[in-house]
Amino acid sequence: MASIRQEKVASLIKRDVGEIMQQNGTRYLPGKMITVTIVRMSPDLSFAKIYLSIFPTDEPKQDLEKLKSHGSEIRGLLGKRVRNQLRIVPELGFYLDDSLDYAERIDDLLTD
Repeated sequence: MASIRQEKVASLIKRDVGEIMQQNGTRYLPGKMITVTIVRMSPDLSFAKIYLSIFPTDEPKQDLEKLKSHGSEIRGLLGKRVRNQLRIVPELGFYLDDSLDYAERIDDLLTD
């Protein structure tokens, strides 16, 4: 169970990384929309798992790898935004959020 501090920091990072993706997402993945769906923080606030939804995509794993290659740049931009709120800018890990695909698969199974 996450502490209140973890939840607050996760919310801050979700908002700021979302804005970074909104402003710079076309540079990272041209023609795609990147949405931050969930952020989970480690207990010591040194690592953030960022779950992303990428639309439209045919090869989500390749798009995720392209985005991961820009991870240090994204962390730098995040550091400029949160320097007055956080002592340490957490390491960022990017993951695909496949919950929509999973829900769609369940729905297809139930309607057949």
